[in-house]
Amino acid sequence: MNKERRFRITFNSPVVLSIVAISFVATFLNELTGGASNVLLFMTYRSSLLSPLTWLRMFTHIFGHSGWTHLIGNMSYLLLLGPMLEEKYSSQTLAVIVAITAVATSLVNSLFFPNVALCGASGMVFAFILLSSFTNIREGEVPLTFILVAVFFIGQQVYEGITVQDNISNMAHIVGGIVGSFLGYHLNRGEGR
Repeated sequence: MNKERRFRITFNSPVVLSIVAISFVATFLNELTGGASNVLLFMTYRSSLLSPLTWLRMFTHIFGHSGWTHLIGNMSYLLLLGPMLEEKYSSQTLAVIVAITAVATSLVNSLFFPNVALCGASGMVFAFILLSSFTNIREGEVPLTFILVAVFFIGQQVYEGITVQDNISNMAHIVGGIVGSFLGYHLNRGEGR
């Protein structure tokens, strides 16, 4: 019997797809306002701790991007890694991971680099990269994939942070990677196979 195959598009990763949609809107607003919306809502920088927007931006900076190339680069990684992570850990857990990473990168940036603005989801991308290297962990093991990813991705960020003068926050990448590593290890501890 010949069965007709039907394909349908599913909304399988609500957290990841929401981040992509909000980031797209934020980047579009940034283009429309000549950068004013990023400064107001989607970028951390030295500002009064008494302002509620300062606290809001500690999370919302992950949605702002400097332009379409920046957005596409970050969203490509999120769309590649996010659905797998959201399926493994649940949407609620992934949302908490995103929030922890956003606040951690913002706090480290504010404390150690108060004159440097932070904008974009690359800290979260690095958290996802390192977190994904723990997807097949067994109890009592440290995956070789984690070691290699940490050496290549985090090592590159340390090297570029020391040797390259640009407007990329290598610190956010490193902090995101540390958050992803820590959470990946702790979320997968005790999973025996």
